[in-house]
Amino acid sequence: MNNNTQQYVLTIDLGTSAVKVALVSVTGIVAGWEEAPLPLHLLPGGGAEQDPQDWWRSILGCSKNLLNKGLVPRQDVTAVCASTQGAGTVPVDRNGQPLMNCITWLDSRGAPYTRQVVKGAINIAGYDPIKLWRWVTIGGGAPAHSGKDIMGHMLLVKNEFPEIYERTYKFLNVLDYINLCFTGEFTATPDSIMDCWAVDNRDSNHIDYHPQMLKKLPIDPDKLPKIFSCVDVIGNIKSDVAEELGLSKDVKVVAGAMDYTSAAVGSGAVLDYQTHLYIGTSSWLAAHYPRLKCDISHYMAALPCAIPGKYLLIATQDTAGGNLTYLRDRIIFHKDAMLDVEPKDFFDTLNDVAASVPPGSNGLIYTPWLYGERCPPDDPHLRACIYNLSLQNTRSDITRAFLEGVAFNTRWMLGLVEKFLDNRPAEPINMVGGGANSDLWCQIQADVLNRTIRQVTDPVRVNVRGAAFMAGVGLGYIRYEDVPGFIQYKNSYQPNEENRAIYDERFTVFMEIYKKNKAIFQRLNKQ
Repeated sequence: MNNNTQQYVLTIDLGTSAVKVALVSVTGIVAGWEEAPLPLHLLPGGGAEQDPQDWWRSILGCSKNLLNKGLVPRQDVTAVCASTQGAGTVPVDRNGQPLMNCITWLDSRGAPYTRQVVKGAINIAGYDPIKLWRWVTIGGGAPAHSGKDIMGHMLLVKNEFPEIYERTYKFLNVLDYINLCFTGEFTATPDSIMDCWAVDNRDSNHIDYHPQMLKKLPIDPDKLPKIFSCVDVIGNIKSDVAEELGLSKDVKVVAGAMDYTSAAVGSGAVLDYQTHLYIGTSSWLAAHYPRLKCDISHYMAALPCAIPGKYLLIATQDTAGGNLTYLRDRIIFHKDAMLDVEPKDFFDTLNDVAASVPPGSNGLIYTPWLYGERCPPDDPHLRACIYNLSLQNTRSDITRAFLEGVAFNTRWMLGLVEKFLDNRPAEPINMVGGGANSDLWCQIQADVLNRTIRQVTDPVRVNVRGAAFMAGVGLGYIRYEDVPGFIQYKNSYQPNEENRAIYDERFTVFMEIYKKNKAIFQRLNKQ
């Protein structure tokens, strides 16, 4: 680590529900923060889109508001680095203009086209065995049947929007589009491009497209961008953007990473097998791992990440904290004739209400599959349900059941994650994201998972801290091995033995609910 550790990075955390912009030192100190909400457009047939221009307008607005506060001297801002939602696809023309809305990670409309590509005369779990072998051995995974990855999105554009496909110069992920706006360069990173399934991921120090896989990809390879590592400097900030923000034209733009890759760095869990749990709109369990590896049956893989020479295992739950937003906006404070007055801080009130209910939610079990699920089952047909309601139950019981339901799904993932990690227990687990602000949810996770939960201080800023660390490494200010020393913890939660029996029993029921109802969900929600 050199002496330039008080240099600052303008960091962007672009999620599904909001964009957050922060000024963060390369040692992870957050000087200031601005946030703006983002709309999500849900469409018939499993569509989920966002307007890329909404992202850019919000980023510029938040950046100007933040920089104008004078929290740090502008000359100390030496880099820009972004962390964004993943598996979103933006077709752009030669001028970098988006040709349609972004097809987000929730969008499953490409599923039928993906299934056509992956199947053969003989199939294993819906895959042609030869194709599957190629994807797994070279890419470390395989296209998702759900159609929610980049391949599914590109196939959707090709088949249902052929005029846009013909006009597309490059298909960009969310991160790639933001980097384009800052630099004018058409780029990708190893984590932003991997699920186009045409990339050779066998050496994480040297990621590039694989000639054979490109030939098999049913997409014009010229429409794919050049790949940079997450810590590479793409270039200087565009002069017009620098002028609008009042920054030097010498400010560097570091490639950055997807949210889960960035959170893995920002959580401090940078050593092999160290695990973090992120709970935001979605959630995931993730851990760095020393080699390429795949569990195709549960849609888990250790794939290239921000740290050269390493891979990152990621197990994703599609809707986690999004269940609480749904509870607030669609159930408790839905704008109808029975509308209550929403409290000033809904989530604090929610925690107080949930804490008034004993473990087990007075008999209620909630399945948190509001928009299908990605892992452990890659199943877009699953849906959320509240089980065992009676006349005695209240909305307080339902509120706690929502928190516990997300934890049950996390426990389901944890068993598979630990098996993947060479049967090493994930102990402790660093918890980050908005969900980690809840002391109650941290304790519920500890009880349900039977693992120590370390609550990272200021957990919502994990992605911008990760982006700042990446920029610091890319510019030579710090090393990745320095990162754990920069992380602070608010608290550590041990499993409460008094709650173990009830949560073990309820988890067993949770799994039975899935097994007995998955066929019904498929029948009800088949597209």
